[in-house]
Amino acid sequence: MSGMSSNKLGEFLRAHRARLDPAEAGLAGGGNRRVAGLRREEVAVLSGVSADYYARLEQGRERNPSAQVLTAIGRALRLDADARGHLHRLAGLTPGLSPDRSRDVVHPALLRLLDSFPATAAYVLSPAFDVLATNTVAAALLAPFRGTDNMIRVLFEHPAARTVFVEWDVVVASTVHALRLNAGYSPADPAIHGLVEEFLASSDEFRRLWNDQTVGGLTRAYKVFAHPLVGRVELTYQTFDVRDAPGQQLLVGAPEPGTASADAVALLGSRHAA
Repeated sequence: MSGMSSNKLGEFLRAHRARLDPAEAGLAGGGNRRVAGLRREEVAVLSGVSADYYARLEQGRERNPSAQVLTAIGRALRLDADARGHLHRLAGLTPGLSPDRSRDVVHPALLRLLDSFPATAAYVLSPAFDVLATNTVAAALLAPFRGTDNMIRVLFEHPAARTVFVEWDVVVASTVHALRLNAGYSPADPAIHGLVEEFLASSDEFRRLWNDQTVGGLTRAYKVFAHPLVGRVELTYQTFDVRDAPGQQLLVGAPEPGTASADAVALLGSRHAA
């Protein structure tokens, strides 16, 4: 499996080079191209490095690129901000987060904050997407998955996941891409490592998404639920980093005021409280 190999930098570069259309980079496409996307030599030219140097980077024979070189390569490959940061972390140019059990403990002040969002679904995730804490609405929204407290396991293993998450394929893609981003921030995290290795071995869909090498943080997202008690619930989520527990994230999903989804959220909260 290529997920947790020793040449993560090379695999990341190779995957992003393969998906870039030559026309996007101002190069002629078509012809007798034997590989998808750009050739190594073309990335080298666009980045201002030698073809031999770039080849050694992809092959894992060059382990100490400078920040300037990686910035140039990221620009040539049209990487977004998340992907550029991930590229630098793979090369060891940005310090990663060390495993810390405190990231699995939610501060009492944050627990109180969760309960201050009565009209939203609010919950805290660990770097490996364990659900560490929920408010009343989130607990009711996730009740169909009671007993499974990791969102990767919910999405790929729970029999209700494809029904409850109306746009399951969109949700799983963004979640796996965010897990890869977290793995770059926390390369020594045993929970992330174990989860990735397990699902690379057990899930074809996870393996496809992981090996795609796409990274992206959980930012603003629109999710649709088909809840067994209240029906369709549409929420817009915002994600916030928990600064005093690096790696934890707070997700808050709110319905549009005055909609059926707002009524459903209110009902979920009251049912759960009852």
